[in-house]
Amino acid sequence: MGNSKLCGGIPQLQLPECVTPAPKRGKKSFYLAVFIPIIFLAVCLIFSPFHCAVLYGRRKSRSVEGLHTSISYSDLCKATDDFSPSNLIGVGSYGSVYRGTFASDNTAVAVKVLNLQRQGASKSFIAECEALRNVRHRNLVKVLTSCSIIDFKGNDFKALIYEFMPNGSLEEWLHPKEEEGHQLRNLSLSQRLNIAIDVASALDYLHYHHGTPIVHCGIKPTNVLLDDDMVAHVGDFGLAKILLETSNNFSSTDISSIAIKGSIGYVAPEYGMGGDVSTFGDVYSYGILLLELFTGRRPTEEMFKNGLTLHEFSKMAFSDRVMEIADPLLVEENDQDDACNNVESTRGKGQRVVECFASVVRIGIACSMETPRDRMQMKEVVSEMLVIRDKFLRIGIYKEG
Repeated sequence: MGNSKLCGGIPQLQLPECVTPAPKRGKKSFYLAVFIPIIFLAVCLIFSPFHCAVLYGRRKSRSVEGLHTSISYSDLCKATDDFSPSNLIGVGSYGSVYRGTFASDNTAVAVKVLNLQRQGASKSFIAECEALRNVRHRNLVKVLTSCSIIDFKGNDFKALIYEFMPNGSLEEWLHPKEEEGHQLRNLSLSQRLNIAIDVASALDYLHYHHGTPIVHCGIKPTNVLLDDDMVAHVGDFGLAKILLETSNNFSSTDISSIAIKGSIGYVAPEYGMGGDVSTFGDVYSYGILLLELFTGRRPTEEMFKNGLTLHEFSKMAFSDRVMEIADPLLVEENDQDDACNNVESTRGKGQRVVECFASVVRIGIACSMETPRDRMQMKEVVSEMLVIRDKFLRIGIYKEG
């Protein structure tokens, strides 16, 4: 045809296919093609160590959601003076509690270090983290953060950091140690009423106002802590159970598989026989604590044997001889007040104190009944205790401790 460069056309012409030349790339396209992979590779190299560190941290630590940032093992060592015995303020079933101070802001804290050699300690740590994940109440000890890392010796280390309670535990006030140079402390009747209401309010919140009910499983004087204003805060959720609602029944999550869910003397009878965890178990423990708070007697004293319990002891004295079982320190306080008043006011006041004390003992007995369904509910306890305190305040005998 005289033109060797012809292409395309109908098939019958048998011309070669036309090849469309690729458009020339500009310098901008060239640079993008070269530098984008380089930049991507550089970013990967920079952030890969960080990514590994995050994964490592997640594997090694378990924090309480919504709480403050995690604290290093070094920070805790500095705060507690290397966990010095002089800073040891308590020893529990699964660990020890140290007082500490963070130098950065001079914040006083309580550091609970888990004894991971003790069976159940790790489950206790997990139970406490789960239970405290979203709880917020003025009568619950505030957890600042948790710490689950590797210590300087390469061992697993788990700790919970709480706000510090300067007035110690209720146990220390009810049963003070007679040490040389230490003045014995006493709780007034009004202070005991306030503490009883504080603990009841905390349990009422956990049982009915948190959303998913939480059973504490460890109510006793050592787990009731007092702040600067003698406001009571419930702590130590190491045995806590979260109840999941299924139909009309409640079943507990397997946060803790500890057989007897509580301490001897305070644990509900049904738990000792393998019964299910329920809010009524906390009610029983509260009832025993309430009786101890106003009688000054531990449920584990030597006198309580051969079927005699603190519950039965209180029940036998109710109501005609109820003041015979009152804490001697309360009776002494009442006698001192009587000496400052005239005969008529003393007689009237004495009767009112008896009525107040009897009302509290009645609630303690009702809460610690043998059968769970015979016990009060915490919302009823709070309501009745508030009435008792309000009546006590209105009669004009309220005394600051």
